[in-house]
Parts: sequence; C-alpha cells; structure tokens
Amino acid sequence: MIYSVKGKLIHWGQDIAVIECGGVGYACNTTLSTISQIQGTQGDVTLYTSMVVREDDVSLYGFATLDELNAFKLLTSVSGVGPKAGIAILSVCDPQSFALAVASGDSKMFTKAKGVGPKVAQRIVLELKDKVSKEAALMGENVNVDFSAVGKGNAAEAISALVVLGYSQSEAARVISAIDPETSVEEMIKQALRGLAAM
Repeated sequence: MIYSVKGKLIHWGQDIAVIECGGVGYACNTTLSTISQIQGTQGDVTLYTSMVVREDDVSLYGFATLDELNAFKLLTSVSGVGPKAGIAILSVCDPQSFALAVASGDSKMFTKAKGVGPKVAQRIVLELKDKVSKEAALMGENVNVDFSAVGKGNAAEAISALVVLGYSQSEAARVISAIDPETSVEEMIKQALRGLAAM
C-alpha cells in the first residue's frame, strides 16, 4: 500500500493531481480543497494516499492533509458510498464540516455533492454518527463540539430557528455550541447571527 507520495506537481485538473516521484508520475484523484492548496506550488508536494483496488481498476486517491484522508476513509466505509462520491462530498465540505454535519444529523449538507441523493446522505449520517464522535480527534481540534448540549433546551430551539432562517443545521450547531447554554433563546439567535455574518 502507498501511504503517501512526495514530489513535484507536474499536472492538475478539477479532480486530479499528478505528482512526479523518482521519474514516475502518480495520478491521484483528489478534492477541490486539495487542488486549491497545492496548485502553483514550486517545491515538493506531499499527498497522503488511499489505494482502491478493483477487479478492473487500481486508483490512487490523494489528500493534502491526514484529516481529509481520514474523512475519505470514513465516507467510503459507508455502504453505497464509493470513492467518487467520497471525493465529491469532500469537495463541498472540509473534514471539520463533514464531521460536524454527521454529528448534528445534517444530511442535507451531503446532497450538495454531485451524485449524492437524500437516501445516501441519510445513510452516511446513520452509519457514521457513532464513529465520528469516537474518531473526532482524527478530524482535528475544531470538531470537539458538545453535541449533547446543542441537542436540547434553548440550544435546540435556537438551532431550529436558524434552520428556518435558511442556515444549515451544521452551521447553526457550530455557532450555537460556542454560546453559553444558559443564554436565552433570543440572545442565542442574536449572537449566532453575528457569528454567522462574520464567517
């Protein structure tokens, strides 16, 4: 198995990056986020990889961060979610947003990805909810949100109100989780709207 590739970026496109290592160009399927981080780099580029072997194909998937690779592995562990869908999802949300959407039950976030319908999105949330909470450390520090606090009381009411205003459940949960749970619903909404405007 290839853990990572390091070398010069010799070609990139919308969903592919070619890294030259020892005279060999490794074509890595990747996300828009990784492309934006590495394109135009003059020195060596490192991509953390996952190799997918099928009967008729061997493909390499590369990511600029271990967080993104771990999110990809979690996504492709869900039945019905292949590597292409995993790449599509991680092209519309970063690993922290992915983990937050799963933990807060925001399946609509995943339907923004090309080829991901509501049933698959709901299956992602259902199958990964427990895994994401256990593996939150792998996703980075920003996903350590107390979901038990945001799922009840004033926080739950404030999140519902923000969703009615057009924000996604995961966006609302992210800002509400940073507010004292004893705050009134009205004040929570005001503070959350200020926080969302600043994002």
